[in-house]
Amino acid sequence: MNEDNNLELIERARKVFSGRVDFLLSAPALKFLPDPVVPEIALSGRSNVGKSSLLNAITGRKALARTSVTPGRTQELNFFDVGGVAGEIPDFRLVDMPGYGFAKAPPKVVEQWKKLVRDFLRGRVVLKRTLVLIDSRHGVKPPDLEMMEMLDGAAVGYRLVLTKADKVKASELDEVHAKVMAEARKHSAAYPEVMITSSETGMGIAEIRAAVLGDAEL
Repeated sequence: MNEDNNLELIERARKVFSGRVDFLLSAPALKFLPDPVVPEIALSGRSNVGKSSLLNAITGRKALARTSVTPGRTQELNFFDVGGVAGEIPDFRLVDMPGYGFAKAPPKVVEQWKKLVRDFLRGRVVLKRTLVLIDSRHGVKPPDLEMMEMLDGAAVGYRLVLTKADKVKASELDEVHAKVMAEARKHSAAYPEVMITSSETGMGIAEIRAAVLGDAEL
């Protein structure tokens, strides 16, 4: 994509996300999913990676997604309508997936999470892309690799997105970025570009908005 087209997509994405963004529903099981009638972009990441904060930053809302200091609190698929007119079919949907990498969750809860996510990824024909969020302070961890392998197996394309970039020094961020890029090249469904974001400073937010819109329009 050339620079002019990229700037045009960034501006269109800004306008889309400044319009309608509404919470639709929470689905604790597949039978509660909304009808697959519009494109969907999912967000996934380890518990406490900053997923809710990034979702709020992308949509320009302060409390669209609830942030929590309790890792693993979200155990449902949360759907948000983006674009269009309220009460009608949206342009696309964002899906906030349950955080993974539970430190203290009972094995039964972990298995329920894996089944819900695996079944969703394998059977959701309108899922265009998944964003896998990686904490800039830690890089790719074993739970991230497990998620990436799950996406590879389901043949669902995904982007790796570094979060909390403001929390590390520039030299450390460059090192983590290079390592995550190298990891991305090992995975069949991973997008080769690794995006860098900070919900606190706004770094990379316009670009990831544009990426989400572009993926939804594929």
